Amino acid sequence: MSTSSRTAGVTVSLSALRTGDDWGVGQVSALVPFAKLVAGAGFSLVQILPAYELSAGETSPYGARTAFGIDPLYVTVERIPELDEGALAAFLSPEVKAEILRLRSLERVDFTATRALKERALGVAFSRFVDRELSRKTARAAEFGAFVARARWARELALYVALRDSHAGYGWSTWPEAERDHTPDVTRHADSPDLETPLGRAVLEHLYRQFLLEGEWKAARAELAKLGVELMGDLPFVVGSESADVWANRADFRLDVSLGAPPDAFSADGQDWGLPAYDFASLDAKNLQWIRERTTHAATLYDRFRLDHAIGYFRQWVKPHGEKGRFIPDAEPAQKARGEKVLSAIVEAAHPAKVIAEDLGVIPDFARESLLALKIPGYRVLPWDRADGVYARPEAIPEMSVASWSTHDTAPITSWWDELETWERDALVKNWNIGTWGSEDERNLLLLGALFSARSELSLVLVQEILFDKTRVNTPGVVGPENWTYKLPRTVEELAACPDTAARFARIRALVEASGRGRS
Repeated sequence: MSTSSRTAGVTVSLSALRTGDDWGVGQVSALVPFAKLVAGAGFSLVQILPAYELSAGETSPYGARTAFGIDPLYVTVERIPELDEGALAAFLSPEVKAEILRLRSLERVDFTATRALKERALGVAFSRFVDRELSRKTARAAEFGAFVARARWARELALYVALRDSHAGYGWSTWPEAERDHTPDVTRHADSPDLETPLGRAVLEHLYRQFLLEGEWKAARAELAKLGVELMGDLPFVVGSESADVWANRADFRLDVSLGAPPDAFSADGQDWGLPAYDFASLDAKNLQWIRERTTHAATLYDRFRLDHAIGYFRQWVKPHGEKGRFIPDAEPAQKARGEKVLSAIVEAAHPAKVIAEDLGVIPDFARESLLALKIPGYRVLPWDRADGVYARPEAIPEMSVASWSTHDTAPITSWWDELETWERDALVKNWNIGTWGSEDERNLLLLGALFSARSELSLVLVQEILFDKTRVNTPGVVGPENWTYKLPRTVEELAACPDTAARFARIRALVEASGRGRS
């Protein structure tokens, strides 16, 4: 990559994008004012955490029930064509308005309550869509029909969710045999959904939600393109066993083992993530079809995207039930061949979107060599980027990489800095020419400037790091209400109108431009 393409970006969860008109959670339309806001600070990329559909009660973006469909939670109700002014006014009863205001005022996202409210609105919208569009076979109904015909993933997701709802939320492994095994007699309800049956109507309603989201997402991306801001996504390595994808493509996943991570200095027994592993024998027989389709779909959503747990494409650490864990494949040559085959397919299917590998942790040299050969950038998290206690210097960071101070699984550097050992801080200050500061705000700006000075093609900051916010998004291994429920401290509109924020962003923009990452 040439230095002229060096970019600075901001990472945020879509759910965190507080706006003056939200219903308690970020929404697709919020991407546009947020992109305008950070563009003012010199950034030309927004990365969002996974925004795929979650099951009720789930908050982790890495626990989605689909690898394709955006969560209807993120739809902007006021932009649904079927909810014209009169219909929206009828829905917005005093009770509903009060609930929206309550959810909007919360400091954390209440996924359960917000989901319940938006699903009520979506139900009203779908009924009007049936009455005004489908029953009359309008041009909009034809657009919907074309979407249903081409989006196999949406048909599978809609059928899965409809069936799961009909079984009180229980997963497919508990369903009657015909439904559990994805038989043609069951899948016909998705291929030719019928409004006259409860299941067919439910399938159509879930398809309608994805149809709405596709339109809103395309509109938001078009606006970001006008602003010169890229949208970057995040693809989890695999989906859970109780997901639409595993249900519909069971042969491609191994349910007899559990995916995880091998023992290391932090975990003597390794980690068990409770996820299925890929069955690459099955996937190979179909030319990696499911992986290619997921990648191609991601490229319709994003300009570039991060591959979570990229080492998993080379080797998977699996634990057969009741046995010790092991790598598959177990031999290094086979691991190298496996990773290069899958990642080559991903790069090919992603074009023209760019692919980035999350390659943190214990990564063998051959994997990094393969990523380099495939021109896939990896990550450099500066507090971890050291060998034998010696930190890398800015000029030593590879150009084909992503540099950051932190990740969504760590504290932002605004608070992490104080948690580092004194010798770590001293070494970073020396190696990164950070200089001295008189206040915490000055320190935060110096840390940003140091990050931007790295040779990396892309530098990423958490949104908290430009707002000087110390809030953590997620603490791995801890279950609690603070994980994944982060919201911006103020609405995007309030931040845009705040003189202090404007002054800080002007200084950040100067740092971005001085590093050669300025917006063209």
